[in-house]
Amino acid sequence: MSPVDLGIVRPPVPAITQVLPAEPLLLMGAGPVPVPAEVARAGSMVINHLGEPMDRVVDRIKEMARYVFQTNDDKVFGVSGPASAAMEMAVGNLLWPGRTVLVLKMGTFSGRFAEMAEGVGAAVQLLQVPEGEPISAALVKARLENEEFDVVTLVQGETSCGVWNAELPQIARLFRGTGTLVIADTVCTLSTMPMRKDDWGIDVAFTASQKGLSSLPGVALISFSAAAWEIARQHPGPKPHWCLDVLRAQKFWGGEHSYHYTAPVTGLLALYEALRLICEETLERRFWRHRHSSLALQAGIEGLGLHLTIPSKCRLNSVLAIDVPRGVDAGRVRWYMSDHFKVEISGAFGRDLVRIGQMGEQCRESHVFRTLHALGVAFVREGAKLDLSQGMAELESYLSRHTDRVQLPPGPAETTALVAPLAARRHF
Repeated sequence: MSPVDLGIVRPPVPAITQVLPAEPLLLMGAGPVPVPAEVARAGSMVINHLGEPMDRVVDRIKEMARYVFQTNDDKVFGVSGPASAAMEMAVGNLLWPGRTVLVLKMGTFSGRFAEMAEGVGAAVQLLQVPEGEPISAALVKARLENEEFDVVTLVQGETSCGVWNAELPQIARLFRGTGTLVIADTVCTLSTMPMRKDDWGIDVAFTASQKGLSSLPGVALISFSAAAWEIARQHPGPKPHWCLDVLRAQKFWGGEHSYHYTAPVTGLLALYEALRLICEETLERRFWRHRHSSLALQAGIEGLGLHLTIPSKCRLNSVLAIDVPRGVDAGRVRWYMSDHFKVEISGAFGRDLVRIGQMGEQCRESHVFRTLHALGVAFVREGAKLDLSQGMAELESYLSRHTDRVQLPPGPAETTALVAPLAARRHF
């Protein structure tokens, strides 16, 4: 019996075959980002999620993740899902009715902690600043004079508006020795700028695969301190999320490598390769490359005559927010960049901004030149009074002044000793 006999009409062939673009976009928004060829190749493979090769992949992902997080944590997990799933893993395992959390909110993603904490029945209090401003250690310290919390949450970088929470280390240290657990969102900052989990006293840190790590979307990384793990073990149950139960996850990510659920094989293989490339580059070089690329782009943006939303002292290098001039349609700017230049940037959450990413593979000179040119042309087309030549000249000037810095000397001996054997492991 044919599909027509069942009342099901076969779609026309163009609707089936013409979904993917003939030419892929250059992804220069707030994520996902372009991936290296090695990562794309690794992500095209499928292996047994419980076989011996996967056991080795899991062990080495944990080993390399410790380097990237700068931690000695034993409990490191890959989460099948976005960074929001890792956020839920942290919240759902460390909070429950009767426990309290202080959410430091400075934008959309830092505020998401509160929604999740309310969902598991915790008592939630907010310490909020206007969107676009960082949270100071002094402000947090003042809030703690008469109150105690089981958990405090914060972000290192607020992706939604491009703010760098520069005093994160000082804030985290306020809770050292108090019994309060610190959960940090490092989604758009891990491997793009320094993040020293153990030295700063962060108990749980998590990130996404598709941003600074430059891997395929769909896998998140999270690391639990011994103190956080002990609290997770005390959860009275039942857990709110079966898949995100860290005790169950440990069966797969611990020494047993036993079944929890079918692991995201392709995503983990891609993540393995992405982490290996970071170890090969070293964090020192990677941090400098990101800052160098972002500052060059910032110089070009300001040279055009556009205004960067966030002041330089608290500006996030990895996600740049740009004010849209009055009378200009940001949606049409983004459309023109995508349609004519095959360059995609991001809008914002309820604000008249556009955002450009500077994470991982986005931080390449050819990508920066192409993006700035597309941005300038699109804004001019929509009526903005900009100086395209000056913008491109400022970008070129910055890069020419700093080219001699690109080839950095080797990192510290202890770093080299750690990453050399990791980077050499090119096979699973």
